[in-house]
Amino acid sequence: MEFILKTVILITAGSILLRISGRKSISQMTITQTVIMISIGSLIVQPISGKSVKNTLVTAVVFIIFLIASEYLQIKFDFIETLITGKSISVIENGVFIKENLKKLRMTTDQLEMRLRQQGISKISDVKTATLEPNGQIGYELIRSAKPVTIGDFEQMMSSLVVKPNIQQQSKQEDDGNIFVEVKKGFHTKEINKTLK
Repeated sequence: MEFILKTVILITAGSILLRISGRKSISQMTITQTVIMISIGSLIVQPISGKSVKNTLVTAVVFIIFLIASEYLQIKFDFIETLITGKSISVIENGVFIKENLKKLRMTTDQLEMRLRQQGISKISDVKTATLEPNGQIGYELIRSAKPVTIGDFEQMMSSLVVKPNIQQQSKQEDDGNIFVEVKKGFHTKEINKTLK
């Protein structure tokens, strides 16, 4: 019974501590955040095998405090952000690889092309600028002729052909059933079946 109680306490405390630390997925975390999260995961398992629950929780709290303090300092001081997280690095400029930066990052052109393909980019010449972000993701801007048409572009083209509908009525129609409106307002906009709540 003590084993089950320890497990429940550690899972609950671990979930609360990780919730306090933020909502980032692994792919969005910096190196520091990833190390701390892995450390907390390792710590939480140890007491189940016989070590002190109290010491583990105190250590996990210290890790989370360090993480929150480092994130706060990064917001306040740019040099600390550069030191802990790093900055974005350009890897493509006007459709051409920046080989010096790829060497610094120890990234091959094949690896970069793989990441670009995963973003739906089929031609390097279509990329105006691409950067490797501190969290390891690729950021990019396409040249004007390769950019997809946005809703704003489409509406602008259509405005010369069609009379615009009433904006308030259109906004109301867009809000009906929109699950993001529920998040903004904090409640359901339509009645939900009580068995599904």
